[in-house]
Amino acid sequence: MLLKNPEFKKIWEETRLEREIAYALIRARIEKRLTQAQLAKKLKTKQSVISRVESGQTTPSLSFLKRLASVLDTSLSVQFK
Repeated sequence: MLLKNPEFKKIWEETRLEREIAYALIRARIEKRLTQAQLAKKLKTKQSVISRVESGQTTPSLSFLKRLASVLDTSLSVQFK
């Protein structure tokens, strides 16, 4: 398995937060039955921005996450473990 490779494992662990954000966004968007384009319109941004966040290519700002939570009619929670 790739996680046995130390270099891969390091990168995998470093990108955990991006994957968690992406998963949460995709799940919330699908539950609200919105396409990326529809969500982007509600956020007054481009569909490509939603795509980059969902693919983990970018880490959204806190202000973006707050707007996202508002548009999706949900709450935003941050935890330190």
